[in-house]
Amino acid sequence: MAARLAHWPCATCASSPLPGPKENSHGALFYAAAVFPSDAVTVEGVPREYAGRFFCPRCGSSLFARSEDEVEVHLGALDEPSQLAPTYECWVIRREAWLPPFPLARQYERNRASTNRSEE
Repeated sequence: MAARLAHWPCATCASSPLPGPKENSHGALFYAAAVFPSDAVTVEGVPREYAGRFFCPRCGSSLFARSEDEVEVHLGALDEPSQLAPTYECWVIRREAWLPPFPLARQYERNRASTNRSEE
């Protein structure tokens, strides 16, 4: 199954519809994730959860987030993250001025406009 691959500035967490504190949950300027329908993801083990965000119970690494009917798997949590590459960027309006644009197929000023699961 193909995932929708996203990249966005972490300041976007401040406007997240998820409950809980509104801060940069990664401590990074941006992050990348593979977005899957919830029913396409199987989680093994027992991660810790806070406000829809899931962490490794041993080291605290951010693993994935659940929102509505999707799961955002953080590429940095994968054994081989280079197998996947973002195809679009959200919230470019919040990109740091010194950070150059990423060469992605689509860029959205704010959130992704489409409700389509695919980015094609």
